[in-house]
Amino acid sequence: MRTPSLRSRLLRGLTAGTAVTTLAIGLAACGGNSEAAGNSGKSSGTVTVGAISNGAAKETDLKVSEVKSISAKLPKSIAKKGKLVIGVGALPTGSVPIQYVGDDQKTLTGSEPDFGRLVAAVLGLKPELKNSTWENLFVGIDSGKVDAAFSNVTDTEERKKKYEFATYRQDNLGFEVPKKSTWNFDGDYKNLAGKTVSVSRGTNQEKVLLEWKAKLKKENKDLTVKYYPDNNSVYLALNSGKVDAHFGPNPSIAYHTTHTANTPNATRSAGKYSGAGAKLQGLIAATSKKGSGLAEPVSEAINYLIKHGQYAKWLAAWNLSNEAVKTSQVNPPGLPLDNS
Repeated sequence: MRTPSLRSRLLRGLTAGTAVTTLAIGLAACGGNSEAAGNSGKSSGTVTVGAISNGAAKETDLKVSEVKSISAKLPKSIAKKGKLVIGVGALPTGSVPIQYVGDDQKTLTGSEPDFGRLVAAVLGLKPELKNSTWENLFVGIDSGKVDAAFSNVTDTEERKKKYEFATYRQDNLGFEVPKKSTWNFDGDYKNLAGKTVSVSRGTNQEKVLLEWKAKLKKENKDLTVKYYPDNNSVYLALNSGKVDAHFGPNPSIAYHTTHTANTPNATRSAGKYSGAGAKLQGLIAATSKKGSGLAEPVSEAINYLIKHGQYAKWLAAWNLSNEAVKTSQVNPPGLPLDNS
């Protein structure tokens, strides 16, 4: 699951369109390897989350150091190089509060890069961020250039054919509409009949939406799906009435609706949906190559963070406490191949 979100009102004095353009320029400048906000945690035992977030998070220092009983389980190849290459699919425009360029206009920040750094600290590894487009995020894992993706990736049965997962957050999707709109999803795909909805390519929400489209077609009803290249285009289309709704990650939509509340282009949430379908709670997971042996130590590192409180403080810093999980799991049931 991944989709763009707007940074409007974060850059004070700028219009929404200007803010997105600025964000896109900043992200384009940090393709490839990138620094992350805050300390790595390896040298000082402190990881700072929410740094340079431009108001999207509360900057918080978290004490966390290597846990040798967990790092001893790392694959030898990763332990030997002493670093964890973290894949982030934030190009071209990022997704607040998940992954984006901070207020210094060059450094990646967001809940996902921050959590990757926390896990790396428990594993005694130096975090190295590798930023890319969403599609190239998986190419990086396939090629071995990325060890693990922390990029709002949904655990799905289709992806399990190539990847292994260590879960760390609930996966909820959401619909966003103009505030004046009276339409609501109400948990029923049939309410999408006759609507035009935007979504990002290659994402879990696209898969869900296209399955609903196919169901509606069998019922002789139409659902039009549209794609846009960046955040600015999505919200221009929504505000101008070219689309009725946008379907994306709930954290991004919750953030955007809050920060446009008092603007002429205010939006609202029109309903949520589990990223794994109606019968299963979707989960977001650290994603590594199948058979790499990385999922188990990463999951243990996450459970250490949950048990010792850093996990809850990380979520609170990014206003994502309502997506907490009680425990990290390795390869639990994910979005079914047939999400009916």
